[in-house]
Amino acid sequence: MDDDLRERLHHAATSHRPDRERMLARIERGMTEEPPAGRSLRAPHAAKPWLRVVGATAAVCGVLAVGAVTVVSAGQGEPDKGRAGQQVAADPVSPAPASQAPSRGGALPAENGPLWSDGSVDPHSNRYWAQSNVTLRTTRPLSALTVELRVALNGGVNTTGSWRSLPEEDFVASAQEEDGFLVYRWTLKPGRNVRAGTYTFAGQYNHAEGVRDAGRDDYTARARAAGEPASVGGDFSESR
Repeated sequence: MDDDLRERLHHAATSHRPDRERMLARIERGMTEEPPAGRSLRAPHAAKPWLRVVGATAAVCGVLAVGAVTVVSAGQGEPDKGRAGQQVAADPVSPAPASQAPSRGGALPAENGPLWSDGSVDPHSNRYWAQSNVTLRTTRPLSALTVELRVALNGGVNTTGSWRSLPEEDFVASAQEEDGFLVYRWTLKPGRNVRAGTYTFAGQYNHAEGVRDAGRDDYTARARAAGEPASVGGDFSESR
């Protein structure tokens, strides 16, 4: 439908004014009109006065409704694409903020709040195999704990296992390569606790024959005690 025709329809619909007085007069005449001679008021098809009133009233409502629909239809036209675009733009989907990578062991203190920590290469390591130990001491019970040990992938490093001095069933443990490191991770399960004490988390791995440089290795321990967070970390200065 072109703009000229739409405008003409809109103008015709808005200028239409039903003759209300004339319609009411017709209704009143219908109520008082006598039926033709010879026709029984009880004839099956004779319209009763109240039915005539209802029919006339419905006709008035119909005229008014048609006028209203005509005005609405003429005013709507095609959807306003520009307005729809503005509505979408007003409610954008914001991307979730990028999570920050956790601080590495060298950027954290070895002691913080109830936690104390130390990283060392086990003295029983040899020219083909090694074990890196993270020692963690807490003076208060812990309701959450994650220990992470990172061993640089230099000299043919590959995992041979891990262990912890705390109950195995209390932790979820994993070992996988991430960003040039063999990462051992122990996470305390929800609802479990760590009592005050000193504990060891150890990662074991093979490496190429000879002395392996542990200078890039590090560890972190992140915990929660009495609702307060505490984090410690460090590195491994010894080589085996």
